[in-house]
Amino acid sequence: MLIYPTIEIQHGRCVSLEKGHLDNATIWHVDPVETARGFAAAGAEWMHLTDFDAVVGSDENRDLVEEIIRTVGIPVQLGGGVRSRDTAEQWIDKGAGRIVIGTLASQSPDAVRELAKYHPDQIVLAVDVWRGQVMTEGWRSASALKPEDYIAAFADVPLAGIIITDVDSDVDEVEAQLGLIAGLAAQARSPVIASGVVRSTDDIARLTYIPNIAGALVGRALFRKSVDLSQALAIAQPGPEPVAEFQ
Repeated sequence: MLIYPTIEIQHGRCVSLEKGHLDNATIWHVDPVETARGFAAAGAEWMHLTDFDAVVGSDENRDLVEEIIRTVGIPVQLGGGVRSRDTAEQWIDKGAGRIVIGTLASQSPDAVRELAKYHPDQIVLAVDVWRGQVMTEGWRSASALKPEDYIAAFADVPLAGIIITDVDSDVDEVEAQLGLIAGLAAQARSPVIASGVVRSTDDIARLTYIPNIAGALVGRALFRKSVDLSQALAIAQPGPEPVAEFQ
C-alpha cells in the first residue's frame, strides 16, 4: 500500500479543513515547498497536493504548485479545480504525475473517459461522500448520485485510482469511515486510495488488511505529528518476513 503524504494549500499556506469547509481551515505555519521536499527525503514514492483556491476558481497558487511539481523530486498527484480536459492536460504537460478529477466526472463523464484513454495511469477519480451522496464543486454541492452507482459508471475506465473521502465524518469517526471505504472498495475495479482516515500508524496497519485499498492520503496527522512519515511508510510496505535458518 502506498502512503501519499498530503499538502493542502490555501492562499499559499498549508491548511487542513474541517468537514470540507473551505472557510474553516486550520493553518500550519510551515513552508509548502520545504515540506514537500521533506516527504521525498523521508522515502515517499508519491505525494498528494490539493489546491483549495483552484476549487473556487482562483489561480493564485499556480506558481507555488508548479514549483512543488518541478522541485520536489517525486511524482505529484494533483487535485483541486480541474474542471476541463484542457486544464488537466496543461498540468500533465507541466509535469504532474496524476490529476484528480471530481466535479468534471459528474458533469462530463465522457471527458474523463477520454482523458483516461489518452493518459493511462494518470487520471484519478475523486469520490467525496456526504450522507450517502456524491458531493461536487469542492464539497459544496450534493448531487443525486449514490457513490456505488457513481463508481460503477466508471468501471470500464482505465483509472489510476479512486480516492474515497467521507466528508461528513469527523476525524475521530474512523470506524464509520473505514466501513464506508471498505464497502466501496469491494465494488471498485480500480485501486482505491483512502482519504481522511489516518490519525495514527494503527489506522495505516488496519487499512493494509482491507482488500483493494492501494493507498492512503496522510496529511493532518503528519502536521499534528501524530504520525511519523518514515514509520508510516514502513508499516504500509513491510519487508519480507524473516526466514528461520535450519542447521
